[in-house]
Amino acid sequence: MDSEHQPASGPTIQRIPLQRSKKRLGFESRLRVLFWIFGAPGLVLCWWLLYANAVDGIVTVILLTFYLLLWAFLTSIAMEQITRPLQTLTNVVAALREDDYSFRARGARREDAIGDLAIEINALANMLQSQRAGALEAIALVERVVDSMHSPVMAFDPEGRLKLLNTAAEHVFGLKIRTALGHTARELGLERFAGAADEDLLTMDTGAQPGRWMVKRTGFRLHGIPHQLLVLADVSSALREEERLAWKRLIRVLGHEINNSLTPIKSIAASLRGQLRPGISATDLEDFDRGLEIIENRSESLNRFLQAYRQLMGLPAPRLAPVEINSLILRVAKLETRLRVRVIDGEECVIQADADQLQQALINLVRNATEAALGPDAENATSASVSITWRRVDDEVTISILDNGPGLSNASNLFVPFYTTKPTGTGIGLVLAQQIAEGHAGAVRLANRTDGVTGCVAEVRLPAGTAERSFPQMAVNSANKS
Repeated sequence: MDSEHQPASGPTIQRIPLQRSKKRLGFESRLRVLFWIFGAPGLVLCWWLLYANAVDGIVTVILLTFYLLLWAFLTSIAMEQITRPLQTLTNVVAALREDDYSFRARGARREDAIGDLAIEINALANMLQSQRAGALEAIALVERVVDSMHSPVMAFDPEGRLKLLNTAAEHVFGLKIRTALGHTARELGLERFAGAADEDLLTMDTGAQPGRWMVKRTGFRLHGIPHQLLVLADVSSALREEERLAWKRLIRVLGHEINNSLTPIKSIAASLRGQLRPGISATDLEDFDRGLEIIENRSESLNRFLQAYRQLMGLPAPRLAPVEINSLILRVAKLETRLRVRVIDGEECVIQADADQLQQALINLVRNATEAALGPDAENATSASVSITWRRVDDEVTISILDNGPGLSNASNLFVPFYTTKPTGTGIGLVLAQQIAEGHAGAVRLANRTDGVTGCVAEVRLPAGTAERSFPQMAVNSANKS
């Protein structure tokens, strides 16, 4: 094969302009010219025969006119038989170009040039229709998968305009698809995420679901235009679980070492108190006895402190059952005796939850709110205020506990295990409430009030249809010591 005719290494598609040349006759015109050229010898032969037989001139003209009319009639019939199938095939191809696969060419049969062409065009239409149906089903499947993902998914065009938003992203960023699509990331407050690099770790303190998110970024083309696809992964739970495991390992080591020292100290202190000599002075005896008592009491206190930490490892998985939110909150409010907890009635609703664990989490939050409202002077409860309310939005129930205390000063350490600002606290009450909420596929959020009142609001967010999931091992009764 000559080198000039060798195919290229890759397929090349050349776009041919659909323009009819001005210097060349169309197919139908050329066909008519050919028919008249083929009829010219017959006309000449007819004239020669009439002339050779000395037929009268008028008769000759009539016969030749009749011949021309007959030839024109036969030409039109032949043209109709040739062009009509081609026009039908043209209409079928045009319908295919418009994604209309309901047309088929008639007269499809083998051993016929037009029939073979009709068969192939019909086969092409069937194949395109099948591919189109498969593509629509695949697109519907992808849309269903993206919409059912728990991770937010977004896509932006080169101008930074939002082109794709799934349900999880709506919930996390508080957006609506109908109003958000087409707006820029800056207008929607998403410029941090739109400009983030792949595997960046971002912290979001506002929105419907604050937390820490890892960004997975990739590019794709839609109608030939490059777009950016962003998938966000919530790593807050994973980081907290790693943190909890680190504390667990630390507690195991510290508990072992401290227990080895506490046990003999407590035993020796008790023995020494029982072996005091009668002849010792009253002052020395009192000092000696007080010192040993302090050693014994502090050893016992430290032992209880370590035991409370150890109990963070044994909370069972929640046992889900229907729970009425309003009756549960009323029970929690009655358990607080230091001040009257105000219950603001919300919509009656029932969720799937472990009533005991959820009640323990709310007790911890109400206790913290009460202590914050009362302040250091727990006897003066005239100005202290704690209230509980709840609301349901779509498929989520939010329980809010509000107080009029001093508010939050250091929100970064709220959920750090064992961190506490209270002299008698252990620092596990909020951690336990958070773990219980996460075990119910929910979350706990604390923030300063924004309604013009000084204080804090603690929110427990739970899905209305909570499904059972894996649960970190912690102990419910340990919260009683917070």
